[in-house]
Amino acid sequence: MLKSLFSSSIRADVLSLLLNSPDEQFYIREIAKLLRKNPSGIKRELDNLEKMEIVTSERIVNLKYFQANTESPLFSELKNLITKSLGLPGALKAVIRAAGAKAAFIYGQYAEGDNGRAVDLFVIGASSSLTRELKDLEKRFEQKINCTMIEEDEYKQKKKKGDSNLKRILSGKRITLIGRL
Repeated sequence: MLKSLFSSSIRADVLSLLLNSPDEQFYIREIAKLLRKNPSGIKRELDNLEKMEIVTSERIVNLKYFQANTESPLFSELKNLITKSLGLPGALKAVIRAAGAKAAFIYGQYAEGDNGRAVDLFVIGASSSLTRELKDLEKRFEQKINCTMIEEDEYKQKKKKGDSNLKRILSGKRITLIGRL
């Protein structure tokens, strides 16, 4: 079963997304867009994971939605394995993608290489559900996450006006999680 579980990078990405957002349902094209992968490859991996009872599906109107099977005996172990293998940046990337953000990066001390108690995160255009997911990650990684969320229009406006605070953040070292600035 382990060989079939970790047989592709697409599967690892799908598992990461679904296991880090167990309360959310996603349809195939949505997952493909979030992960920037081919929908047919995503469908194949979801079907295989469903056969292994790691994900469940539900048909709503004409779309088939998938989510992590929290009742699976492997759920907590897989979630821990994914979390450990991806580290905090990988886990952040998965929840930020699931929240529909346009771009996100880590800046400040963590990006400079000081893995102290706090991580400064800048997110552009995410849904409000991200706050709950970040609290879960704080507990899992025992690290405070200071998140600045901004809408895409506001970001563009501040950048155009030369906002000094935004300039300071963008001029420092950063770890890009998703998107381009």
